[in-house]
Amino acid sequence: MLELIVISTLNGVLFGMLLLLLSSGLTVIFSMMGVLNFAHASFYMLGAFFGYQLTRWIGFWPALIIAPLLVGVVGMAVERYGLRATHKHGHVAELLLTFGLAFAIEEIVSMIWGKSPMDYRVPALLDFPAFTIFSTNYPAYKLFMLTVSVLIFLALLVVLKRTRIGLIVQAALTHPNMVAHLGHNVGRIFMLVFGVGSALAGVAGVIAGPALVTQSDMAALLGPILFVVIVFGGLGSLPGAFIASLVIGLVQTFAVALNGSLASAFGPLDPSLGPSVLSDIWNVTIAQIAPILPYVLLVLILIVRPLGLMGTRET
Repeated sequence: MLELIVISTLNGVLFGMLLLLLSSGLTVIFSMMGVLNFAHASFYMLGAFFGYQLTRWIGFWPALIIAPLLVGVVGMAVERYGLRATHKHGHVAELLLTFGLAFAIEEIVSMIWGKSPMDYRVPALLDFPAFTIFSTNYPAYKLFMLTVSVLIFLALLVVLKRTRIGLIVQAALTHPNMVAHLGHNVGRIFMLVFGVGSALAGVAGVIAGPALVTQSDMAALLGPILFVVIVFGGLGSLPGAFIASLVIGLVQTFAVALNGSLASAFGPLDPSLGPSVLSDIWNVTIAQIAPILPYVLLVLILIVRPLGLMGTRET
């Protein structure tokens, strides 16, 4: 039991930090620009595929730098030639643009790389067990993923809250005319913010690709949970995204590892008490309902606190 708790906690924190790395980019984009980017998970997928291809050509470590930059360039192009043109038509037009872009990116990736999983492997330098807990070897690469996610989150928090660049970016949202009069190019600021947010998703894709499955539907698999994180934590709140990522990562990881059910806790259901469908529900295990738990949390937080745990933005 102790081994289950320790390993599940480690895996839950790791999954939570990966969600944080993804959601932090989306949170930055929303908090600074007011754009809820439905294609954000697609930039994560692009990061994974760019990382895979560059790893084959020049190795993993150069790919870790170059692939997110390429994703950031794609993101800046989307903002400059797509979102900027639709911004005057309101948020609905922006949502529809990013929604359609997500499907377009998935189809383009399928045409280039196919629908089969890629042979994206952990780099040889990190392909060893970092330590052993009970009888389980914990991979060094997972610790690397955790370290990168935490360092990027802390750096992002410092830049936004403690530097002049962060102040200019935040001021550009609320007082764009004043920022422009001070000599700053507001359009360029928004383009760079969108590029940085996209690049963060690209980093998540590069480092998660070898540990998870790199395939053309990976954005669709992770995208919904990503929006659960930012809504649960509060739209536009980095600390909220941090808390929500950890909570959802731990809840889902522990749920997958538990096979308990109402039947195991209270005994088999008497057939005379109800129809067979009730008996089926009585025997459903926690592991079987693990995929829906994040969405249950989403519904609960929207009922109790629609702004999320630490959200302040209402429009």
